[in-house]
Amino acid sequence: MVKETIDFVRAHYESEKFIPLHEPYFAGKEKDYLNECIDTTFVSSVGKFVDKFEEDIARFTGANYAIATVNGTAALHIALQLAGVLQEDEVITQSLTFIATCNAISYIGAHPIFVDVDLSTMGLSPEKLKHFLTNETVMINGQCVNKSTKRIIKAVVPMHTFGMPINLDDLKTVCDSYNIKIVEDAAESLGSYQNNKHTGTKGLLGTLSFNGNKTITTGGGGMIITNDETLAKKAKHITTTAKIPHRWDFNHDQVGYNYRMPNINAALGCAQLENLPEILKNKRNLALKYNDFFNDKPARFVTEPENTTANYWLNAIVLDNASERDEFLTVTNNAGVMTRPIWKLMSGLPMFQKAQKGNLENSIWLEERVINIPSSVKR
Repeated sequence: MVKETIDFVRAHYESEKFIPLHEPYFAGKEKDYLNECIDTTFVSSVGKFVDKFEEDIARFTGANYAIATVNGTAALHIALQLAGVLQEDEVITQSLTFIATCNAISYIGAHPIFVDVDLSTMGLSPEKLKHFLTNETVMINGQCVNKSTKRIIKAVVPMHTFGMPINLDDLKTVCDSYNIKIVEDAAESLGSYQNNKHTGTKGLLGTLSFNGNKTITTGGGGMIITNDETLAKKAKHITTTAKIPHRWDFNHDQVGYNYRMPNINAALGCAQLENLPEILKNKRNLALKYNDFFNDKPARFVTEPENTTANYWLNAIVLDNASERDEFLTVTNNAGVMTRPIWKLMSGLPMFQKAQKGNLENSIWLEERVINIPSSVKR
């Protein structure tokens, strides 16, 4: 099967050269907008492209507000602050995620708690979350308190893994009953929907990433999206060093962050976003081809969950065991076709080994079997 996969990928991309996992796709006005940005000399955090990119993302996702940041981790850091997470609070998330999710929690001085994922979505399980909260917490004065640590659980951060939307409706029902805020890590899911609603827009806040390997890129960049006007204004204020607007004076009313996206990055994003419908169509066509190819193979191609539309950012397959996974990774990468395993569980990393966790059987099962395969837009 491995050789057949290599042949299939090379035939699709019509190349015998190295095939990356996911490379950016530039086919629009990227150079025009970058040149315009340079010609105006507005290349830093002030300029028309930042405002335009925010407006365009808000319009595309259906969010009322969008605030551009330097990267997705910065967006998540600020979103957690805006959700009321404080030092020594606790945040529930999934162990099967990219490190940025837990890094952002740690920046605040909060503590992650790891709850298992659903096999169907690879994202945080509403059922497992409900089981944890029912058995491990108690409500005190309207706040969810961890029985064992006595700390307040302020937020839940689900992640839409590889662009596959999770069951946000059921997750929100659970969180609402425990007065816990949802901050969606939608870094990988621009163009993904659950029940016709874009990921990142069902929680209190959501965050997106525009890293070089994402569906569209600004080189480095992120976005906070929300429907709450007050939170949106605070987000913009905090990410611009909390400076009080004035023509020449420097006054700051709180600790802020230099997290604003530069105009030159936003210029790239504006051009990329214009091509997003074409990119999503191309990626869906590739996913359909992969699905047909793996239909009679000893590997399961990961498809979008029921009642969702996925962007198929990174295509993935599930093998039978870790041994088969390792063989697949070795042979494909030796042949110049880039593949990679899913992330190591956060609960296994040295800085999070002591974090509280539930039964992570699904996360462990997926960690041993999931591989990402080439997912670039065909040129």
